[in-house]
Amino acid sequence: MPAAVRILGMEPADRETVTGLPPGIAAAREELTPMLSQYADLCAAHEDALVLFQVGDFYEAFCEAAETVARVCEVTLTERSDSTGDYPMAGIPIDNAAPYLESLLDAGYRVALGDQVEDAEQASGLVDRAVTEVITPGTVVEDDLLESGTTNYVAAVAADERPGTGSDGDDHGSGRRGVGLAAVDVSTGECLVTSGDADAVAGELDRIAPAELISGPDAPDFEPSDAERGWTTHDHDAGAFDRRTATERLEPYLPAPGRRFDADAELRAAGAVLAYAEYTQGDDGPLSYVTRIRRYDPRDRLRLDAAAQRSLELFENRGLGASDTLFDVLDETNCALGRRCLERWLRRPLVDADAIRSRHDAVGEVADRSLAREGVADALATAYDLERLVSRVSRGRADARDLRSLHQTLAVVPELKATLAGADGERAANAAGTGPADADDPALPRTDHLRDLRERLDELTEVRELIDDAIATDPPQEITEGGVIREGFDGDLDDLRATEREGREWVADLEASERERTGIDSLSVGHNQVHGYYIEVTDANLDRVPDDYRRRQTLKNSERYVTPELKEREEEIVGATERADALEYELFVDVRERVAGETERIQGLADALAELDALASLAAVAVERDYVRPELREDSTEGVAIEGGRHPVVERTEESFVPNDADLPRGSVAVITGPNMSGKSTYMRSVALAVVLAQTGSFVPAQAATLPVFDRLFTRVGASDDIAGGQSTFMREMSELTEILHDADADSLVLLDEVGRGTATTDGRAIARAAAEFLHDELGATALFATHYHGLTDLADERERVFNLHFTATREDGDVTFLHRVVPGASSSSYGVEVAELAGVPGPVVERARDLVAAEEAERGRGASGVEADGAVDGEAPSDETTDPDATDDGDASLREFLAEEASGARDEDDPDASDSAPETATEGDRAPTADADEGVAAGAPRDLAAELRDLDLARMTPIEALNALHDLQSRLDDGG
Repeated sequence: MPAAVRILGMEPADRETVTGLPPGIAAAREELTPMLSQYADLCAAHEDALVLFQVGDFYEAFCEAAETVARVCEVTLTERSDSTGDYPMAGIPIDNAAPYLESLLDAGYRVALGDQVEDAEQASGLVDRAVTEVITPGTVVEDDLLESGTTNYVAAVAADERPGTGSDGDDHGSGRRGVGLAAVDVSTGECLVTSGDADAVAGELDRIAPAELISGPDAPDFEPSDAERGWTTHDHDAGAFDRRTATERLEPYLPAPGRRFDADAELRAAGAVLAYAEYTQGDDGPLSYVTRIRRYDPRDRLRLDAAAQRSLELFENRGLGASDTLFDVLDETNCALGRRCLERWLRRPLVDADAIRSRHDAVGEVADRSLAREGVADALATAYDLERLVSRVSRGRADARDLRSLHQTLAVVPELKATLAGADGERAANAAGTGPADADDPALPRTDHLRDLRERLDELTEVRELIDDAIATDPPQEITEGGVIREGFDGDLDDLRATEREGREWVADLEASERERTGIDSLSVGHNQVHGYYIEVTDANLDRVPDDYRRRQTLKNSERYVTPELKEREEEIVGATERADALEYELFVDVRERVAGETERIQGLADALAELDALASLAAVAVERDYVRPELREDSTEGVAIEGGRHPVVERTEESFVPNDADLPRGSVAVITGPNMSGKSTYMRSVALAVVLAQTGSFVPAQAATLPVFDRLFTRVGASDDIAGGQSTFMREMSELTEILHDADADSLVLLDEVGRGTATTDGRAIARAAAEFLHDELGATALFATHYHGLTDLADERERVFNLHFTATREDGDVTFLHRVVPGASSSSYGVEVAELAGVPGPVVERARDLVAAEEAERGRGASGVEADGAVDGEAPSDETTDPDATDDGDASLREFLAEEASGARDEDDPDASDSAPETATEGDRAPTADADEGVAAGAPRDLAAELRDLDLARMTPIEALNALHDLQSRLDDGG
């Protein structure tokens, strides 16, 4: 830092005064020194960024910006004083800038780096500086600021210029506009483009999860579904979204860009996002490594909205096991390329059956060939991130070590191709009879998918040899100070290095020869950056100094000299060194540019390596965790059939796991009842995850699985709220339910858990029933519908494709054991009080709850038997609602009615004056029918059913035995005995 500084107290700066030209500088702009004036010019040109200005070995900020840097980065606030005034100043070291830049990004600032773009030693006057990079959350390219193996998108959205028909050809309705979305990962060059209505684009944004979003002047507002992990949003230059401007921006990337997109909004969003990316990289022109601009249709992938990704915990687990996610289970990748590829696959599973089977083929072959799987893993473990390497090469920011990393990665390609072909080790194992029984086929790989992948493994021999010939094996970090180019690569450089080396050898020998010539044993020869080479003699020996010595420097106890011959040698050495360093830099830049010319081929290789790593990861998981290949349904009308299905995450974290079957006909609704903690949610998620895994290309955790291909997967599992967004738990639930009921169709899988539990029982039960009926009657979606409203189980009697499932539990000596086993039929109890006791609710609360439940059940029992009941519990007023799900109408109602009718008939025989009508009970569902209303039941039912029901010893039965006995009696009653 400059010497004329002093430490200041620090006050928070207003955010608006931090970016752009600080007011403290603007007020004295006409009087500023040349350096501060240069700083002011850069600030004025970057109004949306905090400018960090290179001064020596530090990046400095001044005035209000300095206060922010000092506070956010926790560095000392000092002051720069000159003839024009005193200016607060704070700086961060350039060679360790990454953690400070990360802090500024986390605080929400964009940072413009004003670097010296001229050699300070060669500058005449003020060193020229320019903004070489604008660092924003979505355009970070430095490895120190990026997590390995992740994507980091900046996205742009633009609306169609007129409402009406969207890119998909559908009429979006009056006044609705199509929206274009484009996203680019500046660190790798990947660029994605799509469009749809606002809801579809919102879903894609949640799926892509950009770090930053820029909006066109006419675009809708998009808010992340997860505010904690969402993107930052800001307006960008509206002119960048102009069609002509966007077209001109795209022309270096795409020929005839106007014909490459399905919608005008796509073109404008793509042009704008690339303009922004170029701006952040220093406005040096097109980003030549952005060669993969891919337009896609969201309908070509299994659509998983943000709610589904959260509830299925694909990438994030907010519970105690924060690292326990589906991605963590699948991630056995060996390099950053494969990790990114696997994440993309999991975010956007396939919907094309042939493409899914092709991946399954490849995973199966790699799983079968253990030697090949291990060989692929070992080779890829040494591979570097080619996508980020080649982007640095293309931008001219790669150093010699980057090129050596590229060379090391290219060197594994021949090894991988040999491994996939079964060369050497695998064929030898097969010949010796120790290889897999089915792996002796000489035509390896066996599957079309792996054969194609092997063909795509471009060895790039000329690039690998160029780097090996040109770049030193262990080059220095700096590329301007020599030691980068390998000897023998360039003759002129070798001559210069020889001259330099000979000169240094002559100097090294000079000390011995001069000691012998002068007789001064303490004479020494040295060098420094200021005075160059010298001969040093102590004051005691000055009388022996030869006449040809010329004094160069006087020290306290000695003198330093130079001879004409030493001076000449010095000029030769220095000249040769400078010329050699300059030539080395030129040669390195030329090599880097030649490598950059193969960017597309390197990116193609990167894609192949990434896919191979992802496939090997899925194969390793399948082998290690005993997954099976799912069979895809040929008939689109067939449903889900899973034998012994398991939850892939839960089984990894629990000591034991109870597998369950799933048989869900297409378009069916499974109403699932059972106690809390019994496994309903885990079961539902395991079915959904099997679908996600299968369509990703993975095998699934089960003994066997036959699955259809779904196009959308919806979930509403678990309770959450959005207080910041003004939504209660119930409002959030209803909002998500609304999206499901609007968007699901016959090709969708829907998971709903406890719909309606966030409001009053009557309302909640009505909403749950209506939603289940709508799924069945109107949408035809395949659905798993978990509920504590037992009255919903009678939908199985009313709807053709509705059936009941429940989770079993046993009660012994007052203790409840959850068996986590799903079986057909409806549950007899929710065991809510027992779950409360297991959770540690205080004993008095548990006992009081038991008393209240027993009292209410006694009231209902008396009502069902025709005994007068007022519906009150412990003095409470009767209510038309109940908090007990078992108090609703359910499948046992007609049995109770039959018993009431039998009791009424008995009273008629004993007392001819008895009333024909049964007394009213506390709830409408338990009210006994009149003789007229249920005459058919009374007339047609055999009298022995009542006796059988009364003789049942339910207390000695398990819940499932009791339920089966009652179900049998109910069926006989329905059939007339």
